[in-house]
Amino acid sequence: MSYGRPPGVESFSGKPPALGSFPLDHEGECKDFMKEYIKCLRANKNNNGACREFSRAYLQCRMDNGLMAQDDMKNLGYQDASKQPASGEPKT
Repeated sequence: MSYGRPPGVESFSGKPPALGSFPLDHEGECKDFMKEYIKCLRANKNNNGACREFSRAYLQCRMDNGLMAQDDMKNLGYQDASKQPASGEPKT
């Protein structure tokens, strides 16, 4: 029986993302990078262009910790990939 749907309408099933899973950071390994990125967004009125270094560092942390597949930064929208990626601890 389908509650809230007309009878005879089949339910829709979702499909997996094109690049596989994107696991949550349950251990908080990249939490500091994420916080710095959010702080930057708030300081810049949600202008993500002003926070590219923080988003890049966050994505690099996720790749380094196996929370997303390794990929070239150029494929993730960072055309300035010749620039050394941010690594280590985020600035506080």
